[in-house]
Amino acid sequence: MSNKPIFCATHPRACSTAFERVFMTRRDTLQTVHEPFGDAFYFGPERLHERYENDPEERKNSGFGDSTYRTIFDNIARDGAEGKRVFIKDMAYYWMPTEGKPPQIAPSLVNYKRGVGTDTTQLSPVTTRDGKDTPPYPYSTEGEPGNPTVLPRDLLSQFHFTFLIRHPKHSIPSYHRCTTPPLDEVTGWHSVGFNETGYAELRRLFDYLRKEGLVGPRVAGQSTNGADGTDGKDSGIEICVLDADDVLDNPTGMIEAYCKSTGIKYKPEMLKWAEDHHQKYAKEVFEKWRGWHEDAINSSELKARTHKKAPKSDDQLYAEWKEKYGEKAATWIRDTVKKCEDDYEYLKQFAIKPVSN
Repeated sequence: MSNKPIFCATHPRACSTAFERVFMTRRDTLQTVHEPFGDAFYFGPERLHERYENDPEERKNSGFGDSTYRTIFDNIARDGAEGKRVFIKDMAYYWMPTEGKPPQIAPSLVNYKRGVGTDTTQLSPVTTRDGKDTPPYPYSTEGEPGNPTVLPRDLLSQFHFTFLIRHPKHSIPSYHRCTTPPLDEVTGWHSVGFNETGYAELRRLFDYLRKEGLVGPRVAGQSTNGADGTDGKDSGIEICVLDADDVLDNPTGMIEAYCKSTGIKYKPEMLKWAEDHHQKYAKEVFEKWRGWHEDAINSSELKARTHKKAPKSDDQLYAEWKEKYGEKAATWIRDTVKKCEDDYEYLKQFAIKPVSN
């Protein structure tokens, strides 16, 4: 069984923080790292997204203005040096350039080895002739054939990858809610773009890892080599995809199945965290993305829903979104959900089943 750092790749609003809290209760054996790569993606000198591009003060005040992809890997390496297995939950899209731009390896990771690599003090923004900062992407580096990320394959191979998904009809409205009053005053986000929904990027990462033999071909809980019949050299790491709604319906069975696939020792008490020391730790960890994790912060356990969500038609959902957010926002949510559905359904075919209880 692999003892590599676990990387749970996901998209926003997949109930991933509640899922993450389960593993934060195992600080005796696991060192959890909460969404580290967003620091470089949004704020640092190798940033890939334009959200804070015209707000250098916000980038500076974030505390992550100097974060590069290399410094994040260095921090992960230090966490692993404590003798605990590292558990990371993060967004796949934090590793990819936006708007379909061709991927190039992050400058700080060229020839990266732990403690050795590019001098990140040289990674300052390019400036135009009038002295104004311009976005750091595209980099001056090359990409790797077929690799959709800005990380070298050798670094990707260091992780034990798993994947967490949720139907976009649940995640996209939840995402939008965090950018409207009163939450927008806490999150600081007043809109969200399609390039921050993360479904297409998660699928691209998933397919690349399978093709490169970094996961699979065995699928957790299935006897066949891949839901689509793909065979190949066994990576020793099962394809492990969880659907968040399956977790919410049967948390005990799904968490136990996940632990079985990843080599984590399952304990029923993992699903409860009411003690003060757990709550204090969670508040500290989630502070950097204020307003996004309030439900998970204020929770005390991961317990099964008493009633499964009744299916609703597209018209019913649109009517609900229109009543809550107005017609313009409801239309954006509807159209965005449709754009993400194919990627969700593709990944869903690999989803593991719960352990029978």
